[in-house]
Amino acid sequence: MLHPIPPTSTQFRTINGPFMIITSARRVTGRVGTLASSYRFTRLRRCRLISSDAASPDDRPSLKKRPQFRDYFVTYLPSSSLHPDPRGPTSPFHKLPRSASIPHTGETPHSPTSFQQLVGRETTVVRIPLRSAKHHYGAVTARGTRPANEDTYQAGVIDVPAFAKRPPASLTIKRSKIFYFGIFDGHGGSECSTFLKENLHEYIQDTAAEFEVSSVLRNKQLQIGGADSLPVLQAGNRQLIGDLEKSLVQNWRRLVGGYFKRFKPATFSYYGSDSDVDPETAPDGKVSMEEILEYAFLRADLDFVKAQAAKRDDDLVLAEKPLNEDEILHSPSLTRSPKIGGRSRFKGGSTGTTAMISTPSPTPFWHPAAPSSLLVSHVGDTRALLCSTDTGEAIPVSSNHHPSSPIEAARLRRYATTFVTDSFGEERMSGLANTRAFGDVQSKRIGVSAEPELNRIEMGPAEFSFLVMMSDGVSGTLLDQEIVDIIKEAKTPEQGARDVVGFATEVSKEGDNATCLVIRLGGWERRQEGGVGSLGTKESREWRRQDATDPRRSRT
Repeated sequence: MLHPIPPTSTQFRTINGPFMIITSARRVTGRVGTLASSYRFTRLRRCRLISSDAASPDDRPSLKKRPQFRDYFVTYLPSSSLHPDPRGPTSPFHKLPRSASIPHTGETPHSPTSFQQLVGRETTVVRIPLRSAKHHYGAVTARGTRPANEDTYQAGVIDVPAFAKRPPASLTIKRSKIFYFGIFDGHGGSECSTFLKENLHEYIQDTAAEFEVSSVLRNKQLQIGGADSLPVLQAGNRQLIGDLEKSLVQNWRRLVGGYFKRFKPATFSYYGSDSDVDPETAPDGKVSMEEILEYAFLRADLDFVKAQAAKRDDDLVLAEKPLNEDEILHSPSLTRSPKIGGRSRFKGGSTGTTAMISTPSPTPFWHPAAPSSLLVSHVGDTRALLCSTDTGEAIPVSSNHHPSSPIEAARLRRYATTFVTDSFGEERMSGLANTRAFGDVQSKRIGVSAEPELNRIEMGPAEFSFLVMMSDGVSGTLLDQEIVDIIKEAKTPEQGARDVVGFATEVSKEGDNATCLVIRLGGWERRQEGGVGSLGTKESREWRRQDATDPRRSRT
């Protein structure tokens, strides 16, 4: 005798209250409103059926969580002043008017205006978008007189292991946020700079995950040459790292050749017949964050170059096809074959500078008492500066990769065909102003690579006031000290970036795209105390502004 299966009930809770839905277990019916919903429902149902038939829950392999890049940071703030904490001080000093206030005589244990310690006070988790935190970060870009703006930038919290020096042994840290900032200056178009803005941080995250790198704050770190020397090495899968690095170098040799036939990245330590690294002296199971960054930069550049090389130049067949042919339901997010750099071959490129900041404690890097580690990766002629809190001087943390540089000239002299000087006195290599860049497919064989210049700075508490990153539209017009002095006079980093871009656009003769990023550091409140403050270049800046606004000046 067959017994009927009772209907099943599912409970849902809404804003007004719970309600019950009675459904039959034998028959499932539904209403699909749109074709897109039907498509997603079919794919979801099919994926579930395949996964359930393929393996049982006990046999399924554990999937690793994919790293995520966030454009916000999470912090904890005290409860609102509209609802004071009942555990706080009970004295009504905060409610007295100014006319009834009296000076502190020492009879009370604390000053009426002193900061009350919020011990045990309830806090609220707050998500703050980094681009909206004008008191911590500012970014401004301007097109200038160019027909389009080819500059891009990125900022957020990157999901990679911490690389700062270890904290004291008594301090226990569960997790530390790594902040990421990047600026990219495209040439010949914005395809490459846009690709770097959207994907370079993903390459860094994926590389750290593939290398199986662990945080230095959780494991005992190994340093070369002593406890205070660099680089800081972290635990990783050395055998897997060697295989990935060797495969990447071989792909460069097969695809491009020329300069890359003898190409040996500075930080790579893979083991093979063509490697100079001695396995006996090489660190066992250790990897540095510099090695991760160089691998990620070269991997991103290789993927971009391969994508351009696979396209036909001026393909007439593609010109007759609609732009959204590969899209599903006319949605760009569901493209079947995403194309890096657009549909046609992109011959331009982009320079770029990235900065990652890691702290050895949960305290954010802009706190005056927090030490931090700054790691700058640089390719091309974008620029990064630090402002010293004690002296107020501009400290460059990157150098321009131009043919006039002795290091770059020695690196490329055997591959470059011509070194010429244009009418402006700038030296160019085969018509290019930069010897390192992403993209530039036609110049890869002569050595225009994306090998990053890596600089690591251990920043003490309030040692530097701010970090500024800019494109050559700013650094090519203003001096380093002028840029720093302009930011000193601003109240917020956002205002400082706006003033720098505005002044550079006003006095510029070329009218290039101008982009500036200002990141607040621990010594921000003391930015005017070092040296002579902002007075060192004030007179010269005023003269340059008057000369730029003079109607008798001929601007071409």
